[in-house]
Formats: sequence, structure tokens, C-alpha cells
Amino acid sequence: MFNDILINYGLEPAAYSFHKLESGLINYTWKVTGPDNEFILQQINTRVFKNPYNIAENIEILNQYIKQVAPDYLFVAPLLSVNGESIIKNHGGAYFRLFPFIKNSHTVDVVDNAGEAYEAAKQFGIFTRLFKSLDLNLLNYTLVDFHNLPLRLQQFRQAVKQAAPELLKVTANEIAQIEQHSDIASTYEKLVNNNLMPLRLIHHDTKISNVLFDDEGKGLCVIDLDTLMPGYFISDVGDMLRTYLSPANEEETDFTKIVVRPDFFYAIYKGYMEQMEIILTQAEKDSFIFAGKFMIYMQAVRFLTDHLNSDVYYQVKYPGHNLMRAQNQLYFLDQYIQAEPQFNALMQHQYSSI
Repeated sequence: MFNDILINYGLEPAAYSFHKLESGLINYTWKVTGPDNEFILQQINTRVFKNPYNIAENIEILNQYIKQVAPDYLFVAPLLSVNGESIIKNHGGAYFRLFPFIKNSHTVDVVDNAGEAYEAAKQFGIFTRLFKSLDLNLLNYTLVDFHNLPLRLQQFRQAVKQAAPELLKVTANEIAQIEQHSDIASTYEKLVNNNLMPLRLIHHDTKISNVLFDDEGKGLCVIDLDTLMPGYFISDVGDMLRTYLSPANEEETDFTKIVVRPDFFYAIYKGYMEQMEIILTQAEKDSFIFAGKFMIYMQAVRFLTDHLNSDVYYQVKYPGHNLMRAQNQLYFLDQYIQAEPQFNALMQHQYSSI
């Protein structure tokens, strides 16, 4: 299946075995094992990333930059083929990349403790800080308007206008909740339009599985760099808050399991701010808690929009799956808002031990 790919890297296909990894939600990934070395092979999902070469150009720019400013940083870039290419297009028109497998490292799929949240937040903070002086005009936008909340709200309202009356009746409560919290989008617009949040190099997908840990549980670096592009810090912080704070994710149907863990909030705050406090503006620091509301709300909007559009974007496993996801995130948003006083109190004690 992958013989032509391995040959492009000067590898003998017969000497290697493949094990599919299931943790990724967008690209398709395999661990490749040979007698003397191991690799990660990844097929780019071109339904999401329309131009894989935009990704390749970004990563090469970042790779060359980091070699100059922080040569000791572990930047996991794709390997080059025998022809000097970082992306290989096979005979079927699919795009592949080969990465080195980092020995004595691992990823985790679920944040089990505040220490993991701290280490992950620290790594995402390190990454953005190291690229603070990079000319962002050099980079491609691999997913245009990815975290454009006003646009997502506009798409939601258009979906409401076009939805069948019976669907609107079933989702009336959720539609009302989205509109009730629309001030979150207004706050985002004010921050952007008043230039209170400068553009930075942002990862845009800070789930825990995009951090490499060593055998001692310490963070090594961030991986899965396809969504790296100019953006606002609330995207990375907000995504960590959305995906680390609760032991239950957006697939949980028992909403009593959706709880906010304040110690995890503080772990994220401490890890990220230890690296980023020196470069964040005061408006950004003041927006740390808002970042969580921003991402949780936007995800609720996107799930409900997709439900109203008959599930054209997210994969669903049963009727009403996206509606349930939207209800889940709206419940989580309420829990998050109720916990804001605790978050504020914890931020007053920054840099004390976890």
C-alpha cells in the first residue's frame, strides 16, 4: 500500500511494518517500524486542507527560523525525500509526509491530572514565545477564518433562517441560548477591531494529544503543526480551557459528568503565563478567562449550525448527535461562567506551586 511512498524516502518497503494510529481526527496516521528505526507516516486530509503545500511552506519557514533563534528546541519537521521534498504525492493523488519518531516520547489522549495540563500549557506558551519576532506575513493561512467567531455566528443565523419549522421547534431552546450569549462574539469583535490582541503565531489545536511528553511526564514540544498560522492567543488558551477543564468531552451524554476543575484552570494559567507573560499585552492578560468562553461558545455554535444544516461538516453516529454536542457545550459554558469568580481568585495567586 505504501511501497511507493517509502521508496521515495530511500527505504526498503519489505523491511517495514505499519500500525494505524486512531487518535487523529483529521489526518490519517501510521507508525512505521523497521529493523533499525521508526517513523510516523501521515496522509493529509485534503477535504480539510485544500492546499497541502501551504502547510509545507509554513513548516519549512518555521523550521529555518527556529534553527536560528533556538537551535536546541525540538521542532518535529517532516523528513525530506530523496528528491528533497517534504510532501509526497502518490499515484492515487494522495499527499503523504514522513516524520521521525521521537524515541522515549509519548502522547496522551485525555488530561488525567493538573500536572499534564501545566506541562501542555507550558509547551504551547514556549512555542508562541519562541516565534514572537517572526514576520507573520511570510505564512499562509491553512484554514481561512478557522476561529472567526462573528462569521460562525453569521453562519448559524443563516442556518436558522433556512431550517425546517419542525427542526426549529425542536432546537428552540438551544437557539435561544446561543443568542443569549451572543455578547461573547461582540466582545471578540471589540478586542480585534480595537487592536487589543496582536496577531501571533498560534497553534489553533491545543488538545493534549498534540503535545509530546517524555518518560518522566515532562513536556518536550508541540506537534501536529498543520493549523499553525497567524491568530490570536485566545484560540490556544481557549482550546486548552475547553478540552482540559472537564473530565467529560463533547461526546458525553450524561451532563452531570461535565464539571469544571479549578485546579486544572490554574495549571493552564500558570504553565502558559510563565512563558508568555513577558510578551502578552495587558488586554490579553485581562482576556485569559474570556478565552475559555470564546472557544466553548464557538464550538456550541458550530455544532448547532451543523445540526440545522443536516450534519454536513462533523461526522455523526446517530440522529441528533450534533444537537447533543451543542447541548453539551452550552451546559459546559454555563458551568464555566459560574466558575469565573474561582478563576479570578486563582489568578491572584500566580506562580505558587500547583
